[in-house]
Amino acid sequence: MPNMVIKGLGNYIPEKVYDNAYFESIVDTNDEWITRRTGIKERHIAADNEYTTDLATNAAKAAIADAGITPEEIDLVLLATVTPDYFTPCCACVVQDRVGAVNAAAFDFNAACSSFITGMVMAEQFIKNGTYKNILLVCADVLSKVADYKDRATCVLFGDAAGAAVLSADDNAAGVLASELGADGTGSMYITSLAVKEDPEEIEKRVSGRKETVWMAGQAVMKFAVKTMADATNRVLEKAGLTYDDIKLVIPHQANYRIVDSALNRMGIEKDKVMLTLEKYGNTSASCIPSALTEAVREGRIERGDKVAIVGFGGGLTWGAAVFEY
Repeated sequence: MPNMVIKGLGNYIPEKVYDNAYFESIVDTNDEWITRRTGIKERHIAADNEYTTDLATNAAKAAIADAGITPEEIDLVLLATVTPDYFTPCCACVVQDRVGAVNAAAFDFNAACSSFITGMVMAEQFIKNGTYKNILLVCADVLSKVADYKDRATCVLFGDAAGAAVLSADDNAAGVLASELGADGTGSMYITSLAVKEDPEEIEKRVSGRKETVWMAGQAVMKFAVKTMADATNRVLEKAGLTYDDIKLVIPHQANYRIVDSALNRMGIEKDKVMLTLEKYGNTSASCIPSALTEAVREGRIERGDKVAIVGFGGGLTWGAAVFEY
């Protein structure tokens, strides 16, 4: 069976920026409070007429170009988002058309902020069993469009971005060395955003009263995230027969600094071995990990043959971790 290699990477970051001073002007908060609690200074925000498929298309085109293949060579488009343009068509079909992947199947999935790892695990199965050779995995969200800008506890966290990877069959690649996916539905109501369901109790939780906005039980999420991220990373390293000394870089989901810092302390690793983009982008949901991975490669922090650990958690509650050779 062939292994899977990350053949190309790409991301897209919108131009508009909300810095902490902007939030000082709309809610009762200040730069010192935001920085201390979240580590975030800026977040990039999609334009009014810019949506998930727009960000996703730009990231996808960049990944395809980086992979050095044609769109016609893509067999499958997987797209992860919690902010789709439509209930139907799925965003993956829109992106398939826009990038010219005329031979590809396409579908969306949603594991929230764990989606890139979930997508890698799915893609690996298709590649290892010989179903597909080139898979385009895109993670994109426009959380600014579902943020509750009257809720100071959550609105300061979110930015918009897209990250993409071309995952290909390669007989000579080491590929994914170990992975783990998990879920705990008992915490499903810790992070919520309503779609067609009318739920008065959920709507009442929201400061704005808009049911589609994101609401979080912050302390419960943090407790879950810190333990889960550290333990899942430790387990995949053990499965792969590796230690942190063997890993060139750890890329966690960029939730907020307190969660990431606490998880890293639990793992016992130094910050210089970690890719952090929180300060300039904030929490961009599913796109955090692939976007950070793209930038790590561009900055020369990861080179071919390096071993990388990625870990995330998200609404659901879901989690995932993986160790792979780039």
